Amino acid sequence: MAPLSDLLRAVIDELNMGVMIVDPELRLELWNRFMAMHSCRTEEDVQGRVLFDVFPDLPEKWFRQKVRSVLELQTLAFTSWVQRPHVFDFAGSRPITGKQSKMYQDTTFFPILEHGNVTHVGILIADATERAVQHQIMHDLNQRLSQEKVEQQHLIEKLEEAQNQLLQSEKMAAIGQLAAGVAHEINNPIGYVYSNIGSLERSAQDLLDMVRAWREAVEASGAPELVEKLDDLAKKYDFDFIQEDLSDLIAESREGAERVKRIVQDLKDFSHVDKAEWQLADLHKGLDSTLNVVWNEVKYKAEVIKEYGNLPEVECIASQLNQVFMNLIVNAAHAIEERGTITIRTGCKGDEVFVSVSDTGCGIPEQNLTKLFEPFFTTKPVGKGTGLGLSLSYSIVQRHQGRIEVESEVGRGTTFTVWLPIRQPEKQVDE
Repeated sequence: MAPLSDLLRAVIDELNMGVMIVDPELRLELWNRFMAMHSCRTEEDVQGRVLFDVFPDLPEKWFRQKVRSVLELQTLAFTSWVQRPHVFDFAGSRPITGKQSKMYQDTTFFPILEHGNVTHVGILIADATERAVQHQIMHDLNQRLSQEKVEQQHLIEKLEEAQNQLLQSEKMAAIGQLAAGVAHEINNPIGYVYSNIGSLERSAQDLLDMVRAWREAVEASGAPELVEKLDDLAKKYDFDFIQEDLSDLIAESREGAERVKRIVQDLKDFSHVDKAEWQLADLHKGLDSTLNVVWNEVKYKAEVIKEYGNLPEVECIASQLNQVFMNLIVNAAHAIEERGTITIRTGCKGDEVFVSVSDTGCGIPEQNLTKLFEPFFTTKPVGKGTGLGLSLSYSIVQRHQGRIEVESEVGRGTTFTVWLPIRQPEKQVDE
């Protein structure tokens, strides 16, 4: 290799990186001051020696492959400290964990051409310890952030649990109030029907016993005309069938009354059931069942008009959406002072469906529209509302990746429209 000028040699010695030049057999021909300082070997000590004799710990197979690729391809090769942190066993000049450690290095191999041919390979050793330190700091910060994220997730789960409990509490309060009204409407008539069935059974049995006693008395009287007439009447009215069927009729009636009583009890028990499972559901069925539950709140205040469109099955937690529909319908009934109309419309646009509940009630002042979904905000008198119904409805719809829109005019009425995606994003459902 041609000798270097004094100026070029001085520049190479001042570089803050290691510079070596080796021939194809990896014999050292140039060794700058950086290499001498960190290896504690002068250039005279290593001149002409094979690199692996000077550094026995070098990864020989890897190193030879790098030099061979540069010689054959006539292009440079680079290895960062991330791939091979310590190519040369040099002490680090900066602390990483509070004490001296090995130097982290970036290694570059480049071809040296003479007369168009690659005759030597240059090797640059850059001190990457500072970047490694920064990387370690960032790694530690990321670990701390990950830990904080886990802790935040635990807090979020606790908050969601608290919100679910609040949701259940509000639902129980609403269902309990409605169930009490329904029970009052049904229990009174079914109570005296059930009681009368018992009296009817006893009276029927007394009548049958009396008829049998008359027949025995007539047969004992020895009057053949009366006995014949009594037999004719028994055949005419099929008295034997009546005796058998009457007890069955009464038993079936008692069973029917007991079923109605169980239905009322089931309605009360419904407030304790909350199946939070994502599944495909028919929103029309949910609306109809919700209307049946809240009918006692609605029937005295409004005529309900259904304008149902064609809806596909929607991926949702049906019980939670029923809670939303219940809140909107009950609020619509409460907004009507005397007698009005509640219109329920459904439809589908693109990949969304909508359910709107309109009333002809008193309407909502404009200044209150922005507060409707705030927790504990209510326009109802003290003791008549918790102010959580719309807030919880808003949370449920958000959880379904949907939205609630409201339009209102004082004195004319209000329309709440719930928009929902037909299918939930995969991530949401997995959560």
